[in-house]
Amino acid sequence: MAKAKAAPAASSGGKSAKKKKWSKGKVKDKAQHAVSLDKATYDRIMKEVPTFKFISQSILIERLKINGSLARVAITHLERDKLIKRIVHHSAQLIYTRTTSQE
Repeated sequence: MAKAKAAPAASSGGKSAKKKKWSKGKVKDKAQHAVSLDKATYDRIMKEVPTFKFISQSILIERLKINGSLARVAITHLERDKLIKRIVHHSAQLIYTRTTSQE
């Protein structure tokens, strides 16, 4: 009987018996990217993007604050107009560079 009373007291007492408090972690803010193309964004794409040394979908999303689908459409449009040149065409990642005057 003495053992039965001693066991619960030993397990519940002490510093190590407190429950660990985990930090909630940092929550990243949800990005508010444009989902439709307006005139100002279109002009910016046509002017700035052909001057980038490295062009990919993720670069356009980050720098121009546009949606991923808009970035893909912009890249295909610029390639069709021969303003950018394809380097790598992977299944998911398309990598382009600017066209130089030598070509």
